Amino acid sequence: MKLKDYSKEELENMSYDDLAYIILTEKKKKMKIIDLFSEIGKLVSLPESAIEEKIGDFFEMLTLDKRFIMLDDGTWDLKERHAQNNMILDDEEEDISDEVEEDIEEDNEEEEDEIFYDEDDDDSEDDLKDLVVISDEEESDDSML
Repeated sequence: MKLKDYSKEELENMSYDDLAYIILTEKKKKMKIIDLFSEIGKLVSLPESAIEEKIGDFFEMLTLDKRFIMLDDGTWDLKERHAQNNMILDDEEEDISDEVEEDIEEDNEEEEDEIFYDEDDDDSEDDLKDLVVISDEEESDDSML
């Protein structure tokens, strides 16, 4: 539905982000946040002072709403118009995460290579030759001293 199809009352009951979505859809171009919010203000009859007071909240609302994207030049647009760019970024992020995962696997393999295993050590009796066994009686006698 277009803005002209809504009644004044319907427009006043709509959220600012929904109004922004309709405006950006109809205009088919990116907009500065002040221009976008001023247009919303006109639609819902907000005084200029209210626009100045609420623009920070409007900015936060757009930031949190996944339908919108802030562009490098500070303007706002619909994210759906920039989906191609986002797909490229997602591919780059996957490549980076794959590289990091490969590096971690290589580090783990190197660590495993560095661990020393003495496979020729069959002299288990030699390891126990200095072992002294203390009976429970001897232990309790020592603790009384």
